[in-house]
Amino acid sequence: MTEKPRAADPDSTGSAPGGSATAGQSAGEQPRIVVRDNRKISTSEEPAAADAGADVPAEGLVADAEVVVDEIEVEAASVDGPPVVDAPAQPVEGSTPAPGAELEGLRAELDERTRDLQRVTAEYANYRKRVDRDRGLVQEQAAGSVLAALLPILDDLDRAREHGDLVGPFGTVAEQLTTALGKFGLSAFGEQGDPFDPTRHEAVAHRTSADVTEPTCVQVMRRGYQLGERLLRPAMVAVADPE
Repeated sequence: MTEKPRAADPDSTGSAPGGSATAGQSAGEQPRIVVRDNRKISTSEEPAAADAGADVPAEGLVADAEVVVDEIEVEAASVDGPPVVDAPAQPVEGSTPAPGAELEGLRAELDERTRDLQRVTAEYANYRKRVDRDRGLVQEQAAGSVLAALLPILDDLDRAREHGDLVGPFGTVAEQLTTALGKFGLSAFGEQGDPFDPTRHEAVAHRTSADVTEPTCVQVMRRGYQLGERLLRPAMVAVADPE
């Protein structure tokens, strides 16, 4: 014989077939009864809807957000444009000279610089001429000093020629020496019958003669020499005046 199950005692503790009751509940509270349902409950639709509702704003908020974004983009485009350049300062009236006056000033300055250049060019040309002249004088003086020291030797050669001793190899050497000195510009002067020139002749004797019409060198005691236009030594002569 089968026993019937007994009903659960509300005051007893333990697990019930459909759930559990908490011990120590107050007498006025009704016991909680949990009913289990074997049907499957889909939990993906409502949470998805809830999530979509949380993520998607209201229609009015979306419009506001789009307006704000458009305003920000417009401001960014205006900032990214070309830089703003300040206008140049306007010249003060009366500070800039007239074109005609400025041109006249430039012409005057050009004329002044041209005159300065011409003056410097002339001074440099004169300087070069003076340097060249001084250089030539120095060379002539040096050569004159050397040739003046050789004049006594030339006097001895002239006396030997007068006595006929300047012959043979000795005469050849004398001619070569005279030719070499002539290449330096040395020339002899003072011959019998030359007109007397006090700037070139030194008169050591004086007489009168009916054979001359002007003061004339009638005897040459020592010939004179000159280097180019420079007088190295005057000729020593005897002068005859007309009667």
